Amino acid sequence: MGKILYLECNSGISGDMTVGALLDLGADRDVLIKALDSMKLHGYHLHFGRKETCGLDAFDFDVHLEEDGHGEGHSHGEAHDHVSLHGHEGLHSHSHVHRNLYDVYEIIDRLDSNSRVKELARKMFHIVAEAESKAHGLPLEQVHFHEVGAIDSIIDIVSVAVCMDNLGIEDVAVSPLSEGHGHVHCQHGTLPVPVPATANIVSAYDLELRFTDNDGEMVTPTGAAIAAALRTRKKLPANCRLRKIGMGAGNKVFHQANVLRAMLLEDMGKTQEEDFQEEAGEAAYPETKMWVLETNLDDSTGEMLGFAMEALLASDALDVWYSPIYMKKNRPAYKLSVLCRESARKPLEDILFEQTTAIGIRRYPVERTTLKRETRQVGTKYGTVEVKACFHNDKVFCYPEYESIRRICQEKGIDFQSVYYEARKEAEKEEEEHG
Repeated sequence: MGKILYLECNSGISGDMTVGALLDLGADRDVLIKALDSMKLHGYHLHFGRKETCGLDAFDFDVHLEEDGHGEGHSHGEAHDHVSLHGHEGLHSHSHVHRNLYDVYEIIDRLDSNSRVKELARKMFHIVAEAESKAHGLPLEQVHFHEVGAIDSIIDIVSVAVCMDNLGIEDVAVSPLSEGHGHVHCQHGTLPVPVPATANIVSAYDLELRFTDNDGEMVTPTGAAIAAALRTRKKLPANCRLRKIGMGAGNKVFHQANVLRAMLLEDMGKTQEEDFQEEAGEAAYPETKMWVLETNLDDSTGEMLGFAMEALLASDALDVWYSPIYMKKNRPAYKLSVLCRESARKPLEDILFEQTTAIGIRRYPVERTTLKRETRQVGTKYGTVEVKACFHNDKVFCYPEYESIRRICQEKGIDFQSVYYEARKEAEKEEEEHG
């Protein structure tokens, strides 16, 4: 049973929201602070707190930059101010120093953490730089980041990598990314939403985008890069249990709660049909992953066919049957058919090849609908009989089990029909009385 992180991006995604959601999910704050301190970056301090948004309590994580003297935290849409064109001076009056991607890699390499954390952080930053490179029409090495402006992106991205490692999560699913409309203002001018870097990441990594009527940006380039780097699966399992929820707060005000919800799921490793059967016995449920295996046999003996049926039924075949057919040269033969689940298909094919003279097997998917059922014990004048009760709408059908009837007939020398109809009558009588 695997652990899966599901990022529900109904309010978009950004770096600070992701870190907040992971901390809320249980990532160790002290481990994060120690890791960030090991990079020896200056000009910032961290904010850890709680925030209420639309009545929901969420973790509020922010990186407050100090170089301009205001110490204001970055917001859900800041990443575009961090990139400058090669050869251009930055527009921040307090700093004209820039770092390229490889300078950022050197900072990440100072991190006192394992190689998985560093590799994930480098991957996320590379995705951002790659997208900015395409947006500006520049080689990757000529994309530069403002010295101060890059700090919050480095902190966000490294924090995500550290928290993911701390939580021990390797499998991640990401919902469609909700995005707003309109324009955002940055140092290079006014950009359309989604901004070019975000659009490039979404396109390159096949992320699904869902547009909303919210005014403004909801998916930052950093957030898109995080989604692209973390995602390992496109779909959630058919059956899972929700173990924990973490919510990271955003800074903007939208129509809905501006939170990134991170859900820790446990993959049960079963289909919906199997889980339903576990809880309710044989279940009333359309089984969508059923297969029929078929092979034509004209050179197997009756004993061989009988043994093969026993072996198939003992190995999770749901049903096995033979149909008389005529094959080439008018040879009388049998078509052997097996009904099974996807999980049993390969082992049953092995049995067909090993226990019969089959040299080829046809298979095709089918669907079936089964009734919810339960086994009951019914007292009769002949003894206790097991009865299968099947439910459909408001009706209950009772069918005595063959092996139970057979045992009584052999022990007491009574004919089959007498025991069968007596058991069915008593079962229906009990159903009417207790129904």
